[in-house]
Formats: sequence, C-alpha cells, structure tokens
Amino acid sequence: MNPERTGAWKALGRLATDLIAHPLENLLAEPERFKRFSFGGAGLLLDLSRQRMTSEVLSQLIALAAERQLPEQREALFEGARLNTTERRSVLHTALRAPPAERPPLAAVVETVNQRTATVVDAVRSGHWRGYSNRAITDVVHIGIGGSHLGPELAVDALNISSHATPRIHFVANIDGLNLHRVLRNCDPERTLFIIASKSFSTLETRVNATSAQHWFLERVNDRAAIARHFVAVSSNVAAATAFGIAPENVFELWDWVGGRFSLWSAVGLPVALAIGNDGFSRMLAGAHEMDVHFRHAPAEANLPLLLALTGIWNSNFLGIGNHAVLAYSERLRLLPDYLQQLEMESNGKRVHMDGTSAAIHTAPILWGGRGSNGQHAFHQLLHQGTRSFSADFIISASEPQSFPDHQEWLLANALAQGQAMLLGHRDSDPHRDVPGAHGTTTVVLPDISPFSLGALLALYEHKVFCQGVIWDINSFDQWGVELGKRLAVPIHQQLGGQSTLGQDASTRGLISRLRSKPEQTTTG
Repeated sequence: MNPERTGAWKALGRLATDLIAHPLENLLAEPERFKRFSFGGAGLLLDLSRQRMTSEVLSQLIALAAERQLPEQREALFEGARLNTTERRSVLHTALRAPPAERPPLAAVVETVNQRTATVVDAVRSGHWRGYSNRAITDVVHIGIGGSHLGPELAVDALNISSHATPRIHFVANIDGLNLHRVLRNCDPERTLFIIASKSFSTLETRVNATSAQHWFLERVNDRAAIARHFVAVSSNVAAATAFGIAPENVFELWDWVGGRFSLWSAVGLPVALAIGNDGFSRMLAGAHEMDVHFRHAPAEANLPLLLALTGIWNSNFLGIGNHAVLAYSERLRLLPDYLQQLEMESNGKRVHMDGTSAAIHTAPILWGGRGSNGQHAFHQLLHQGTRSFSADFIISASEPQSFPDHQEWLLANALAQGQAMLLGHRDSDPHRDVPGAHGTTTVVLPDISPFSLGALLALYEHKVFCQGVIWDINSFDQWGVELGKRLAVPIHQQLGGQSTLGQDASTRGLISRLRSKPEQTTTG
C-alpha cells in the first residue's frame, strides 16, 4: 500500500498544518525538551530537540513506521530476504561486519576473504610485500568510483591522520586524466601497489583509469610479469580481473548481496585497513555492528536510525522541505557530505513504488553540504537570510586531538551557534539585518573520530536510508538511472572519435560536431 493512504500519514498531514503556524522557538522553551528529544545508541547522541516536532508528531511517525511494516522489513533485511526486487538480490552488507557466529551460512566465505586481505595488509605495512625489484611498497593507488571509492576515501581521510603514515594512500576516481596524472607523478612504479575496485570489473571510469595506470606501469618496468606484484583487485568478476593481468590470488571477491554503496565493510575497505591496520579496520567494523544491533533491537521510540529517518520524512513530506544540508564540524569528516550524497540520493532517488506505480509523494531530498566552519563564510548566508527552506544535520565530535587545543572549543562553539541561529534567528528593525530563523536542525554527536565511532556513524545513515525506502515503498538498492548515462556514453565516445552521428538528437549531434573541430586553446600570460 502506498504510504499516503495510511492512517498515520493522514494524521501527520493534519499535525503539520497546525504546527507550521506555531513559532519553532516556542517548542524549545519546554524545560524538558532536550531530555525528551535526544537519544543515545552505539556511543552516538542524536539530538532532535531543535526540530519542528512534538511528542504527538513523533508518536504518529512511529505509528507510520509500524503501518508500513518496518519492523518486519528490518528483520527481513537481516535474514537475507531478496529486498532488491528489481535485481532479485539479498541485501546483506550487515553480515560483513558481524562476528562469524552471527552470520552463518556466510561466515566461511566472508572469513576466507577477510583472512586473505588481512594477510596482504600485514605484508604491505610490514614491508614484507615486495615489488618486482624487491623493494617495499610506499604508495597505494586505489582506482574505483562511486560506492567503491567514496567510503574508503572518507574513512582513510578521517582516520589516517599520522604525518608519517606508510604506505601513503591515493585515490583516483574521475575519468578526467588529470586526476590520475597528479597521483602518478608522485609515485615510484617499483614501490607502488594498485588496487582496482570494481564489482563488475567493467565500470567505464574505473576500467579506463586502470588501463592507463597499467600502461604507465609497463612503460616504466617493461615486464608484464611484474603486474602480479603491483596490482590487486576487488571484484565479483574474477575472470575479467585475471584477464587484465592480475594474479588470481590477488583478486578479492565481492558478492551480489553487497551493493556498491554498502561495500566499505568488505574487501573494498582494503585501503582503509592498509592506512590504519587490521586492528583499526576491525574496530570500524565493530562500531558498525554495534549500530546494527541497536537498530535491530532498540524500541522504536529510542531507535537512532529509525528516528533519523522519520525526522527526514517529517521535514520532506509534511513540512515541504526539499533540500537537506550535512554540516560536518570536523576537518576529518570533510568528505562525509560527498559520501552521504551517493548513499542517500542514489539509494532513494526513485520515482516509482515497489510495484512499479508512480509515486505521488516526494522521495529523497536534494542532499548537499560542507564542513564547518568554512561553510559559514560561503553558503550559510543563504541559509540564514535566503528564501529557500532547508533542513540540516550538524555532525560534531565531542573530543578530537588538536595540535592547537583552543581550536576544538571554537569549532564546537561555532557548530552550536549556527544551529541556534538557524532556530532562533535575530529580530532587527533594519530588514537587512533581520534573520528569520525557524529552521529545524538535527545534531549528531560522536564521542571522538575513532574507527569505532566512524563505523557507527556510517551504519546509522545506512539504516536511515533503508527505513526511508521502506516507508516510501521504493527500492533503495538499485540504481537504473545511473546505468542509463553509462550506456549513452558509449556511442557518443565512438562518435567523438569519428563515427557517424546519424540517429543522434540535433543538440547532441551539434555538440559532437563542435567538439570534433578541437578549437585552438587560448593562452594567457
């Protein structure tokens, strides 16, 4: 049944109409509000006290989740039901971070791959893995895109803070050759290990970058046998990886029950383990598993992923807020908005329900964001005095090691002040100085930026996506819109190379013709 036909959905519509007429700051005046609207789990704090929400609204949102059979769907997720109906696949990324005793019959296959990747990590980090010239590895170049890239890069950037880290981890995703060039110009082929991460081993951008990296390597070493010591792959297509020249023992398997944007916990996390060690990666898995346990067993009224999801639905579907900002007040979480853009918009950017009928409601909002306090001097002006509605998540860490201790207090002060300004605003007789406020925000507090806390945070948002997909009655685990663009690029690439453009639309044909002419570049200076 479509969600808007449920009794709770209709009741929430009536509550929204009434609540919009009341000033948001009046809600904050309630003495016990923070206590009633802040929740803990897996070491994290979720504060909803600055949202335009009442206890009655929250009760109806929880009733909506029950009417949409979310508890049953959640159990189906953990039990391996084929929730990805369009591709007829199970969705079992949670099994990747569960202790072996909790994930039979998958324990054996997962443990086999885990042990193999752990062996590689230890060998590279200890210097025992040697390149073709018997020199230790100093640089790792990870080539992937989307789900096989955003999670690992975020985790490495957040957790690998040592200035003397070995090996150095580099990421290449953009098909723009400058990305690869800038990485390789600082690498020694004798001491560089390449990780090719592609579930299908056919993703266009990854295939092109991997082929160029291989050519760069062979031009310098002139020995195809050397590939075996310098290239590894993470893929479900072992045959294609070995045909590329990668030794079979250096191909680490992915499975069809692990979606790309949920794959960080698998061998896709190899660069993370190389950066922080096997123990560090295990702690990150443990943090995610702790959130899994919380999500599966915590009651609805205290369940962090569910409450975060319901708050998003309340803002988007009932208060008419179409865009959502992720404001990470931590330099180490600067890539979190990029990661969440893919996780949320690729998962829930859908226009049809599970049965294929058109959705008459909005699904995922536009998600964007940035890091504090940089954003305060960029886009926050629009948030405070612009005409657009928005919701926001502030992500802060209660404790973070600083070379300059005073900076952490200023960072936290700015985060709290920005949320307060968005809520309360500032009344001024001068209209140019008046700040209306009345924007609801959520604050997520991590105890620190550790592997455990980061794992819990990312799992929190994964489960948020799942909950919203269930309530909206959409498939959060396919991405057919992404596939369309990939298919269309193939003939255009051939036509840019000289093939006939007959059959192309007039606009694309004109652009191809213009680009074929290769106009002279302008120079300056």
